[in-house]
Amino acid sequence: MSKGSSNVLAFVIGAATGAILGILYAPDKGSNTRDKLSYQLDKYKKQLEDLLEDLINGKHEIASEAKSEGEKVVSEARLKAEQLLTDVDNLIGQIKSGDKN
Repeated sequence: MSKGSSNVLAFVIGAATGAILGILYAPDKGSNTRDKLSYQLDKYKKQLEDLLEDLINGKHEIASEAKSEGEKVVSEARLKAEQLLTDVDNLIGQIKSGDKN
């Protein structure tokens, strides 16, 4: 989990805890308190679900980006290896032709 998403998650948890404690200690009827608490929990549940969805979607984008970068690196390495093989073949050819002289 990235640092930014950890901070957002900590903020959401802190806000939910503060809201719950504030509602529980407020001088109000039990039924009103339960209704308020239920409303707040539903609200924070939705925010947490949205955050989780963003993290999951972001993770797929990062994995996809990493995969494409990895494929690019492998492709470049393959091209360089092929060029090195060609250079080695040329050097071997030069060495063999020098032995014949």
